[in-house]
Amino acid sequence: MQTVEIERYWNALTEVMDPEFPISVVDMGLIYEIEKVEDSKVAVKMTYTSTGCGCMQWIESDIRERLLKEEDILVVDIEVVWSPPWTINNMSDKGKETLRTWGVSS
Repeated sequence: MQTVEIERYWNALTEVMDPEFPISVVDMGLIYEIEKVEDSKVAVKMTYTSTGCGCMQWIESDIRERLLKEEDILVVDIEVVWSPPWTINNMSDKGKETLRTWGVSS
């Protein structure tokens, strides 16, 4: 049962877009882990593409706001980690293709 819930949360976060590119935080590879820690509480472990990302507060707010729309979630804890560091290899194939379409990557 919990696996289905976790998958639902991952799917929900595909709706949260990176403010700089039209790519979800999931396809950007920013989300490392989602865990249901209590009946109504979820923990998200994530990273950013750089420590100087100017959009951190917006992204975290958007993640929290989206997960709180799930009927069983009342609390969202977000932990930002820097290890392992983000690389382009974290991105999904869909994310990489979107960057190519926008001319950002080859």
